[in-house]
Amino acid sequence: MKILVVDDERDVQFLFQQRFRKEIKNDEMTFVFAFSGEEALTYLENNRHDSVLILSDINMPGMSGLELLNNIKTAYKTPPPVVMMITAYGDQENFNTAMRLGADDFLTKPLEFSVLKEKLKRIAS
Repeated sequence: MKILVVDDERDVQFLFQQRFRKEIKNDEMTFVFAFSGEEALTYLENNRHDSVLILSDINMPGMSGLELLNNIKTAYKTPPPVVMMITAYGDQENFNTAMRLGADDFLTKPLEFSVLKEKLKRIAS
């Protein structure tokens, strides 16, 4: 499974590589990182043939994660990618907006990686 992680915090890349070391080594999961919404859209456009699950932060400078979600769900309908939103703010307004825009899941920071791993494994099977 290829997973696109979108977050303006660059240390997220190291964190995911450490927490998913076993899954990466066993070729169960491949991670690609984009550090802005715009970079994520460019990646998706250039890799339309890849089946990608997207984990996106909500609060980013420039294009927010919610704007990215709206763009993805509008432009990529067949098949629609699975998009999980991640935020440090677990407020109801962000949750409701994300769900209305088509988010498949909503996670809060700090991420519980054991829970995330289980969710990803269920999607992969």
